[in-house]
Amino acid sequence: MSTPPRARDLEELILGSPRRYTRNEAAAKVGVSVEEGRRYWRALGFADTGDSVVYTDADVTALRQLLSLVEEGVLSEDLAVGLVRALGHTTARLADWEVDLVIEQLSGGTGRRDGLDIGAAYELAQRLLPDLEAFLVQAWRRRLAAAAHRVLTDDETLLDAVHATVGFADLVGFTRLARRLDERRLADLVERFEHMAADIVSASGGRLVKTLGDEVLFVADEPTAAADAALSLLETFAGDPAVPELRVGLATGLVVSRMGDVFGTTVNLASRLTALARPGSVLCDAATAADLGAEQGFVTVGLWRRPLRGLGLVEPFAVRRAAGSVPRPG
Repeated sequence: MSTPPRARDLEELILGSPRRYTRNEAAAKVGVSVEEGRRYWRALGFADTGDSVVYTDADVTALRQLLSLVEEGVLSEDLAVGLVRALGHTTARLADWEVDLVIEQLSGGTGRRDGLDIGAAYELAQRLLPDLEAFLVQAWRRRLAAAAHRVLTDDETLLDAVHATVGFADLVGFTRLARRLDERRLADLVERFEHMAADIVSASGGRLVKTLGDEVLFVADEPTAAADAALSLLETFAGDPAVPELRVGLATGLVVSRMGDVFGTTVNLASRLTALARPGSVLCDAATAADLGAEQGFVTVGLWRRPLRGLGLVEPFAVRRAAGSVPRPG
């Protein structure tokens, strides 16, 4: 490019082609009604575009390919829209996250948007896009294979229900801390907590479901993996002066899994136990405690029964590592 790139040039590089069509023109090229095309566009999470020129040749091709699957009967229309919505929801957060990381590098670690060099951003995007696109597809395939394996090998009869252990890890005193930190330091703290928690949970054999700033929600197929993740979280952050103390709640039972999230009484119980736990401790329910023992490297101690809102009387158990046991190797 002989002249310095503009923001529009960067956008076209990322999109792969320039914007060419209004919604009416794009719908006509695909061979669908404007309303049908709009349904998929909304499912991706984008606003109505009116008569603006926003669609590219790649947009037209992608929608045409998707609708051909509907026409052939491979997908129902509702399923196609649901898949598009899942992609839109997931890739929206992914894109924001990746842009934040790239800006962090381009800004020299300040995270400031003003004064960014569009030329440097263009060169970096030009270099990264092919490799990141290939890595994204492979990462998606790996996740898809893992999810399919869990569904096909689970003994539960309900399609969207699994037997699992749910864990909540909560930063104690986060609200008070947030009042004392400026926006930059608070963002750094949350990012550090989320990234390290994700690595620790994965290393223990669990799966991070979502992060909520001062809290992470994770699941594991086995209580031992969840307990190891919970205690490893406490042990890792205990010596970090930048991160407040953690408390963790674990519960085992039937979990409804939908749209990448988990629901049900087991999830609610884990949340209630987290709120009950003292800073620097792990509490679990009786079902989790029954599967943990010294032979697995854990000790559980029953505490007084107490009422938990919406769940009745519950006996919590404190969880710690057995003497001489060590965390699972990552």
